[in-house]
Parts: sequence; structure tokens; C-alpha cells
Amino acid sequence: MKQFIIQPEISWFTNPTTSTRQRGIFISKSINAFCHADYNGGGMWKIEGSIENMIWTLKNDVSPFPQRLPFVKQQFTEILQTDLPQILTNSHFETLTVCVIPRSKEENYYRADQLFFRQIVSSVVNNLNGFANGTAYIVRHTDTRTTHLDRNGEGGNGNLPYPGITKNTCIISDNVKGKDILLIDDLYTKSVNIDEDAIKTLLDKGAKSVIFYAVGKTVHNPNRNDN
Repeated sequence: MKQFIIQPEISWFTNPTTSTRQRGIFISKSINAFCHADYNGGGMWKIEGSIENMIWTLKNDVSPFPQRLPFVKQQFTEILQTDLPQILTNSHFETLTVCVIPRSKEENYYRADQLFFRQIVSSVVNNLNGFANGTAYIVRHTDTRTTHLDRNGEGGNGNLPYPGITKNTCIISDNVKGKDILLIDDLYTKSVNIDEDAIKTLLDKGAKSVIFYAVGKTVHNPNRNDN
């Protein structure tokens, strides 16, 4: 597991009202963050047993991944069972309430086998000391564009991340108030900003603090234009 800091930085986004590109800031404070491993592009997602393959399999958007779900569910469970207690120890909190970044579309859009990521997190948290289950505290009610498919023109309905998109497209439980939150996502990619916006939303909603954890952290590709 690796530790990093999510820094408040000015970033590009598409204004949902004007559809113009502009620059803004998604979070106003540094956030302690962790990832299990680097996430590499290219064809790594095709390699069985890799983090890249596990994440794509759990998304279950493309065949022939469904038959691999039993293996990757166990793989993901073991990763969480190892990493989450280490995060709790490192944070020095007695309890962390675990929330999960919802998928990009509204809740009823997905099949049950496309929601295993959140279900596995919930199951693991229920069996670990020092964690409270808040995996149902953030629920998407309005579609957003699917960022990992958008470059291929397959992002679907909705907007790409902009400051306030989580507040505008999700129901956030009042139970986050006063809690030290561990916010979990499958993949963190700098400049996408969906995780930063969710962190800001939780803090605005009254969370006492937020720590972030992603299974994979995208390795920066200097040949890719993120703007």
C-alpha cells in the first residue's frame, strides 16, 4: 500500500450550464490518501491477476469479464482485509466510517453484478473492528458521464465532473455529520476530480474529516492531454 496527498489545485472542468471549458478548484485543503497499487494503462487490464484486470472486472462493463467475478471478488476482499486495518492504525482514529464513491449512473441503471465493488466493501467492513458501515451514505440519483469510457465516446448521459457535481447528483446521508470518514473508490486519477468533489461534499455536509483510499492510482502518462 502507498500513501499520497491530494492537494488543492486549480483544474480544468466543463461548466454544465455553458458547456465551456474553464478552470476552478474542487477542494480547499490537503487530504491524506492511500492506494493499494499503481494503475497502469495500455493492455495491463488484459492480464489476469493484475490490479488493472481486477478493477475492470469489477466494473463488469465488457465481456468476457463476468466469468472472472468470483476470483476477483476474493482478490478484492483480501486486499481490503489487509489495507483497511493499516489505514486505521495510520490515521490514529478509534473509528472510521466507510463511504464509497457511487458509480456514475443513477442507482437503478446497473445490474446487481455491476455493483459488487460496494457490496464487497460493505461485507469486509462489517467484519473489521474499528470501522462503521456507511457504504449506503452516498447514492447517485442522476446520471453523470462515465469518465473511464468517455474518451471513447461511450460516457453516456450526464455531465463530466465539475465543482458541486456530487451534491447535485447524489443523496448524501445526514449520518456523515461529525464522522471521521474513509472514502473509497476503485481508481484515483488526478485531474478527473470526481473524488475531490465527493470529499468536498462530505466536508460541506458536516463530516469531521475525510481520508481517501483507492485500490489503484493511475500512473501519469506524459503523452496524454488531461486538459
